[in-house]
Amino acid sequence: MSRDNYEVIIGLEVHAELSTKTKIFCSCPTEFGAAPNTHVCPICMAMPGTLPVLNEKVVEYAVKAGLATNCEISRDSKNDRKNYFYPDLPKAYQISQFDKPLCEHGYVEIDTEEGKKKIRLTRIHIEEDAGKLNHDDFGGGSLVDLNRAGVPLIEIVSEPDIRSSEEAEKYLRKLKSILEYIEVSDCKMQEGSLRADVNVSVRKKGDTKLGTRTEMKNMNSFKSITRAIEYEVDRQIDVLEDGGIIEQETLRWDDVSGKTFPMRDKEDAQDYRYFPDPDLVAIKLSEEYIENIKKALPELPESRKQRYLEEYKLSEKDANIITSSKYLSDLFEGATKICNNPKAVNNWIISDISRILNETEMEPIEIPFDSKQLAKLVMLIDKGTISSSIAKKVLVEMFEHPRDPEDIIDEKGWVQISDEGAIKDVVLKILEANPQSVADYKGGKDRALGYLVGQAMKETRGKANPQMLNKMFLEELKK
Repeated sequence: MSRDNYEVIIGLEVHAELSTKTKIFCSCPTEFGAAPNTHVCPICMAMPGTLPVLNEKVVEYAVKAGLATNCEISRDSKNDRKNYFYPDLPKAYQISQFDKPLCEHGYVEIDTEEGKKKIRLTRIHIEEDAGKLNHDDFGGGSLVDLNRAGVPLIEIVSEPDIRSSEEAEKYLRKLKSILEYIEVSDCKMQEGSLRADVNVSVRKKGDTKLGTRTEMKNMNSFKSITRAIEYEVDRQIDVLEDGGIIEQETLRWDDVSGKTFPMRDKEDAQDYRYFPDPDLVAIKLSEEYIENIKKALPELPESRKQRYLEEYKLSEKDANIITSSKYLSDLFEGATKICNNPKAVNNWIISDISRILNETEMEPIEIPFDSKQLAKLVMLIDKGTISSSIAKKVLVEMFEHPRDPEDIIDEKGWVQISDEGAIKDVVLKILEANPQSVADYKGGKDRALGYLVGQAMKETRGKANPQMLNKMFLEELKK
């Protein structure tokens, strides 16, 4: 029986590290990349007698995320202890939220081939992150780094509304975009700031009962997530087709072999023995508090996209690409305000900048230049200082060795040749060297002009003004 006879059911639990300056229950810094165990204190190391104090900013950021994803915000919430032992969890329990999360019943809208689709959210709750194990291949052991222990997270739990790996990726990208826009998380997947637990099950088409699900933990790349879902769906269908049963278990995805491997049986909520944390007071939110956060919400991707369609006359496709990332959108908006040429800025972002990001596997947040420098590049072309082909080389330099475009042009000697006498000399030289192309043009083959201009650009290493070249070639050919 083929895959077409089965329906895929996917639910995602997304963990986003919040961009607060300090941890959730103590004043240790949260910044990434410090030497192991230097951002720790007795509270986040769970020393006896220490008491946690909830960071108010964590609640604010969680409410912000809830409002941006159409959730109902709880006026009465609390923290719970989720009990499990793991080497990088100092307390042997995690402070999380169980039956009274801060946000519930939201949704995120994605675009599919059939139109817009709402992926419902069960809840968004706050919790603390665990530490990290650094495995020592030479010593044969593992070292615990507790810098990350106590870093605040929100966990965003979807309903099982996702029906394919494509929909899963679209949902994750949309969620990432929303969190970036409201500035509650930097969403740097390579640093683990955004990661997902992926729950997958399959059932025969027509069945109403959900199949047994497996869970793949802590995945932090779109590519890995889509590959893992595809593999797991095929694996489950093969098991069922052979008369086997799917075990509810936690799996590890191996990116090199492209396969999943069992880690442990999947726990249910009762296995964690949740109970209210006795050291923390309940979280009571006033209507005024929630309303103030709602009023301060920035423009979200959908409304920004609509504005770009109307104000800048971008195509639907281009507006989708640019507003999918806050960093690309800010780059576009900032550069456009300076150079007043939205069409050119859009073209640079959609074509060359997007291509370089894809080739280098960089995230938009890692673009090493700002909107002022991109605007300057556009204005240098508009002024005729450099040609478009030279500008492409300048852009590559701006990525590889970031500095001002004018400095790059001066260093490399890439200023466009716009001197009439110099260009005429090049035109005459190319015409003399290509009598066949001259004859072809005069015989009605217009493409010959493009060849001659191309030869002149080659001769000047792309520095000749292409408009002047075209004009002079036409004048000479008509003589």
